[in-house]
Amino acid sequence: MTTETLEKMKQLRLLGMARAFQSSLESEQTASMSTDETIHFLVSSEWDDRQNRNIERHVRNARFRYQANVEGVNYDDDRNLDRNMMMRFAECSFIDKHEHILITGSTGIGKSYIASALGHQACSQGYKVIYANATKLFAKLKMARADGSYIKEIARIERQDLLIIDDFGIQPLDNQNRSSLMEIIEDRHGKGSVIITSQVPVHLWYEIIGEKTIADAVLDRIVHDAHRIELCGESLRKGRNRMKNLENLN
Repeated sequence: MTTETLEKMKQLRLLGMARAFQSSLESEQTASMSTDETIHFLVSSEWDDRQNRNIERHVRNARFRYQANVEGVNYDDDRNLDRNMMMRFAECSFIDKHEHILITGSTGIGKSYIASALGHQACSQGYKVIYANATKLFAKLKMARADGSYIKEIARIERQDLLIIDDFGIQPLDNQNRSSLMEIIEDRHGKGSVIITSQVPVHLWYEIIGEKTIADAVLDRIVHDAHRIELCGESLRKGRNRMKNLENLN
């Protein structure tokens, strides 16, 4: 009967329940439990298993650059990064409110890591997230225009609760990229959140976007009510390399 029950659980895709049931049989964990306690144990095991699989799927679909977490963020005094603010962001209420976060600072300062950490946190709370390097995102959208899949790709981006655009402003936008950015931001206005990281200060984004009318429209929708993180200090990568060199000398 036990073998039959396990097989039926697996056929019903109750994989977490099946694993918990099998484990409990081997350890005799449920021997002292009441019927109610056993049912609660099995249902909770299935619930936890599905939640974990959902989180794994969200993280896999997001395609983050880093395996990052909020606990791993560096809060050294010279970075101009407030821990309390980050903890509020980690609650992900900014996503529910469709608010944006703009992270600026010099190269190697940790912008991408912070964005990825917040993205992972959002995934852990069940939000749908996409991480995209800005240059690669616009290149992909150009290819989508050419092969006829542009509308599908834009719709996929629109369905996400949080869009992370990393390394924005590496190069000025041409007409197609400018149009794509406008469409993405317009689709998300009041419906989804954006995190943008950039080496370029926000006040220079007009020059990156280019055409004044579109630049005004884009920035009006993402900048004025956005939360800002303006990182300072030296490159973390340089700091790590210096530590490695010192260790090698020792």
